[in-house]
Amino acid sequence: MAPFYQPSLLEDKVIITKVVNLYRKLVKPSDENEAPQATTPATISEASKVPDSPSNGSDDQQTAIEKSRQQCKDIPNAIARDHHNISRKKLSKNALKVLYRLQDEGYEAYLVGGCIRDILMGLTPKDFDVATNATPEQIKACFKNCRLIGRRFRLAHIVFGRELIEVATFRGHHQQTDNPATGGKKQLSAQSDEGQLLRDNVYGSIEEDAQRRDFTINALYYSVNGFYIRDFAGGIDAIKAKRIELIGDPQARYREDPVRMLRAIRFATKLNMTIEEKTEAPIYELGNLLSNIPPARLFEESMKLTLAGKALDNYMMMRKYDLFRHMFPVPYEVLDEDPDSKQEQLIRQVFINTDKRINANKGVTPAYIHAALLWYVVEKETQMQIETNGLSAYDASYVAMTEVLSRHCRAISLPKRFSTVSRDIWQLQHRLDRRMGKRAFKLMEHPKFRAGYDFLLLRGDIEGGKIAELAHWWTQFQDADDAGKQQMANDLNGSSNRGSSTGKYRNKNTTDDPNRNTSNNTNERRRGPRKNNRNRRKASNTATSNTTNSTATPPSESGQ
Repeated sequence: MAPFYQPSLLEDKVIITKVVNLYRKLVKPSDENEAPQATTPATISEASKVPDSPSNGSDDQQTAIEKSRQQCKDIPNAIARDHHNISRKKLSKNALKVLYRLQDEGYEAYLVGGCIRDILMGLTPKDFDVATNATPEQIKACFKNCRLIGRRFRLAHIVFGRELIEVATFRGHHQQTDNPATGGKKQLSAQSDEGQLLRDNVYGSIEEDAQRRDFTINALYYSVNGFYIRDFAGGIDAIKAKRIELIGDPQARYREDPVRMLRAIRFATKLNMTIEEKTEAPIYELGNLLSNIPPARLFEESMKLTLAGKALDNYMMMRKYDLFRHMFPVPYEVLDEDPDSKQEQLIRQVFINTDKRINANKGVTPAYIHAALLWYVVEKETQMQIETNGLSAYDASYVAMTEVLSRHCRAISLPKRFSTVSRDIWQLQHRLDRRMGKRAFKLMEHPKFRAGYDFLLLRGDIEGGKIAELAHWWTQFQDADDAGKQQMANDLNGSSNRGSSTGKYRNKNTTDDPNRNTSNNTNERRRGPRKNNRNRRKASNTATSNTTNSTATPPSESGQ
């Protein structure tokens, strides 16, 4: 006789899930004002989901506080609900869904890092990160909208429309090779000769994960189950003291990940904090380690440094700690110690203008910033091409732009969608001086005219002289009506032909000599384009010999 069929535990759970969901729909309708719940059935007790906001009633608030106090008695380094200002009303609904789903599946899950720090400081978090003891594969099994990324750090991205919740597994110490949480499988960790972590997929407990975090202010974990915060490294005290300090030995931690030096600067300017002395000291001598960071990651860090409303402060601190020359080696070539040099003034002014636009909620493109950083490098390279290779100004400029962008992208992987715009801005600096006839009207139809004009204004403020006069002319030209624009263009045509006996259509090659051989003159004019073509071919060959595939898309920009 065949044995009686016995359902597995998984099948039992699925059946219970369906029954509970049906019961909730029929008996307990959803309330829009209720705190966000998990989309899967709750296996955690209803007491753990008691609303923790005063707006839900004083009784519920008191219950949440009492529950938090009871749980904190048995948890080390825990701060109860009545000792912090974090409420679920301040958290992302999608982040709460992730926390509840992981807890429903039997895993630990905490909100961690910058989102907790920002709420404690009265700021609005830009994103929410989750830490859990579930492995990336287990996380993916819980969410259909999950994708796993990263090789150096294996992470799970859970996508809710335009919002992304990043979930990371608790990190462990590198000495570990086996872990019961991974089924006894060997975990991967690798370091370079300089101590940089090349791979860090070693999993551990929440206590080990806290020790692996970079700064004390980021080692804060919030539990939605008991509404408490776990502070393993004195992060609350560091926030009160407005102090940036690394966890562990600063030398070793910077060598593990040199980007932490840039993060220390960014946190100090963003949060108005000071860098602790022990954390600050190694930065001066370890800046060269930034050259080991992949260019694509450095570009992402440059975006955070320049597009957060603190670009000027970040630049000044990078110059102070001598990190700018390691992160931006190409722009650094034309900088010196003179704070009044035009190169230094241009960079500072573009960061001042960027901060103003960011703080006014106006758009800023990285292409404009990088065009300003590299402008004087392009000018220097152009002059060198003219003197060394005998190229025309146009051909030398083309070669210089290609050469400078190629070298810059090897340090910071500037995507092609930005490098192309930077090149347009540079080219417009030469074209804006050619305003006669219909050229001025056609230039205003250029897609990047406004960016090129703004950069011309910036140069005029710094350099003055003819550049300032040209920028002023373009300002008046844009403000004038159609008749005024036509008159300004006619005035340029008249001034260019003033003193000519034959008017504005006079051929510049004609003379008053009646014995001049016009046929030879025609041949000379015909040889002009051929000579230009030879120069362009020469420029192309020069660019190819000076750079590796300089006329093609740099390797770091491919696929963008």
